[in-house]
Amino acid sequence: MTLIDPFSPILLSNNGATAELLPHGAHVTKFSPLNAEPVLWSSKLATYQDGKAIRGGIPIIWPWFGAHPTDPEKGSHGVARKMAWQRVVASNSAARFRLLPVGTLTHPQVDGEFEATVDVKLDEGLTVSLITRNAGESPFQMTAALHTYFAVGDVTQIKLTGLEGRTYVDQLDGNQRKLQTGAIKIDKEVDRIYLNSDDVVEIHDPLMGRIISVAKEGSMSTVVWNPWIDKSKRMADFGDDEYLEMVCVETCNAADDARTLQPGESHTLTTKITVKPL
Repeated sequence: MTLIDPFSPILLSNNGATAELLPHGAHVTKFSPLNAEPVLWSSKLATYQDGKAIRGGIPIIWPWFGAHPTDPEKGSHGVARKMAWQRVVASNSAARFRLLPVGTLTHPQVDGEFEATVDVKLDEGLTVSLITRNAGESPFQMTAALHTYFAVGDVTQIKLTGLEGRTYVDQLDGNQRKLQTGAIKIDKEVDRIYLNSDDVVEIHDPLMGRIISVAKEGSMSTVVWNPWIDKSKRMADFGDDEYLEMVCVETCNAADDARTLQPGESHTLTTKITVKPL
């Protein structure tokens, strides 16, 4: 295993794209097809510090999504995005990071004992996989997400397709369950968990002239998020007007999609991002 500065960028490239990632959080910060605009978005106010999450790119949410299931004082979205990962494999177009071991003895916020691995590779697009193995002696329930921030020309002009007819949990309206009718348009704060969804989601962006396709494996839930005006102003690491430049489409194991791992069992959560002209 190779220990390096957690904020020293690792660059990947192939004939069609480039990417950048950090050992801090095993965090993909950049992905761009050659001679094209960046696909991932990061805030100009993002914090790059030990123990802090980075606002943008692809944060790794693990081993719980949202509030901790039994102890809200443990904070939201787990511990992985704030930790330094070890690089174990790297090539021109792929990298692997490992968090080993993580559990009650090494991190008091985590119940159970886990091994986590993140694989990042450039192929026809960008593929990111989070592999979790239960290294303990008891079954354990986990939730997770690849919390991807996508760059858009103007969020009020995009539409998201692929989730039509799906039920979602509206986290801004008492977690009521609602039905998605038609394509998703962003004209207010949005924080939704789409259920029973292994669908490919497409972001249609007329200003940037492209469609971003988000496919996935090992996931039956999808989060769509934009903080809109008021929440943007409340977040210290998010510019007041930056909500116009981004939308999150997250590949998840969340809500009804929590996964129970038996001792020795593994689960892989994968997102596959490709881009084509509109």
